[in-house]
Amino acid sequence: MERVTFYVDGFNFYRGLRAAKLIDNSWRITYWIDVVKLFSQFLGPNQKLVKVIYFTASPLNENKSRRQGAFFNANKLLNSTKFEIVRGKYLKKEIECPRCKYSILRPEEKKTDVNLSIRMIGDCIQDNTDTLVLVSGDSDFIPPVEFIQKNYPDKKIRIYFPPTISSADLKNNIISHKGKIVYLANNRQKFINSIMPDVVIKDGKSYTIPLKWKSVLDTNREF
Repeated sequence: MERVTFYVDGFNFYRGLRAAKLIDNSWRITYWIDVVKLFSQFLGPNQKLVKVIYFTASPLNENKSRRQGAFFNANKLLNSTKFEIVRGKYLKKEIECPRCKYSILRPEEKKTDVNLSIRMIGDCIQDNTDTLVLVSGDSDFIPPVEFIQKNYPDKKIRIYFPPTISSADLKNNIISHKGKIVYLANNRQKFINSIMPDVVIKDGKSYTIPLKWKSVLDTNREF
């Protein structure tokens, strides 16, 4: 069986979903999803899922962090061996207007790209997988992708672009190596199939969809 691992650029993935929601409000139903179930739907008959690894950072905003925590805890409860979170962090970066000299502090995500790149290369070195699926539209991942293609030519690399996000550089690279590109925006039904119950219960533990997300989902249950 061909072993497949998904490496999710969490910030890029979530940003893509948010942008898709602004274009088509029906995408609002896709926040509370079982990510292992989502990506398992892309596997072929001779493939098996090793793991979905989600690279992210905890938001500095308390409410956002709480919602993210509920989402992660529910996914870990459902998929304890198939779902892993690798965290970077947010730092406050001072930005100054060159004209008015007014400064603001803006959160900036750190370590995610590095963590993801190292993990992909490390899994090749340790032979933990046969196919690596990068879920991102960030061209900054070109260097690790090229490194794997050069040094581990037996490993397959796939690119799954989040809704609304893509990269011509990544696309051209993968196509030139006869790889596969998937546009997740064309697979909305797979997202719908992966929506979790409002309350996820297993082994005596439970996690509830954030109230803000629940109100969003309740107005879009026409599927």
